[in-house]
Amino acid sequence: MRDWVRATHVPLTPLMPASRQCVSASPKLHADDKPISVLAPGNGKTKQGRLWVYARDDRPAGSTEAPAVWFRYSPDRRGIHPQTHLKDYQGILQADAFAGYNAVYESGRVIEAGCWAHLRRKFHDIHVVRPTPITTHVLAQIAELYRIESAIRGSPPDHRRAVRQEQSAPIVTALHQWLKDQLLTVSRKSVTADAIGYAMNHWVAFTRFLEDGRIETDNNAAERALRCVALGRKNFLFLGSDAGGERAATMYSLLGTAKLNGINPEAYLRHVLTVIADHPVNRIAELLPWNVKL
Repeated sequence: MRDWVRATHVPLTPLMPASRQCVSASPKLHADDKPISVLAPGNGKTKQGRLWVYARDDRPAGSTEAPAVWFRYSPDRRGIHPQTHLKDYQGILQADAFAGYNAVYESGRVIEAGCWAHLRRKFHDIHVVRPTPITTHVLAQIAELYRIESAIRGSPPDHRRAVRQEQSAPIVTALHQWLKDQLLTVSRKSVTADAIGYAMNHWVAFTRFLEDGRIETDNNAAERALRCVALGRKNFLFLGSDAGGERAATMYSLLGTAKLNGINPEAYLRHVLTVIADHPVNRIAELLPWNVKL
């Protein structure tokens, strides 16, 4: 795997600026990150690097634009990395509550959209250990929101917004008040108080989907894109260096985008490696997965 990635990285590198440009042109992005083991130089041990993903996929909102993912590697999880990746981006960013994104939102160029799947997980983790009336109620209300979403998936943004205003907004408003009331009944040091506090601290971001039909209820598009990283770790265990992390980001970007567009990743790579050496650099975007006819 390492030798193959090393051999293909150089000819594929010119595709990355075009890939980034296409992803960054989206008015809404999903972002997430995942740790990956990297061989530390000199001592034979591994350190924790990071793979970041930025996903463009508006098909649930009726878009016909091709979905795409753009991966980046960093040797750590400092906030400067997503801030650098998104320094020129303007639009909506759907992500978890990682503090490293705060400076991105504070720039005024990017609007934060919360992830209900993360909020649900806070209460679900409590529920599986010790169910309570609070966790039961919250999970039931979130399930109802997802039931509404399943009925409008693939519809245009205006229709999604209208349905959400009529059906989802009353549920969200009632849940907000109910959580504030429950916070007065639980210990401030309890895990339930932590879960409610997480909801209250990010409530504006959680409710943005009600006002904008382009926004999803969760960040699952980015989480799905990162599944290939988890599968890869079972095969190669660790990356050989930080440079190997950059190469892996290139490969994950192209293979992940090919898969999203229903293209066989191996066939796509074979085609691109065959023609890229003679392809005009000013037309490199023609080799992006959704533009290739196999």
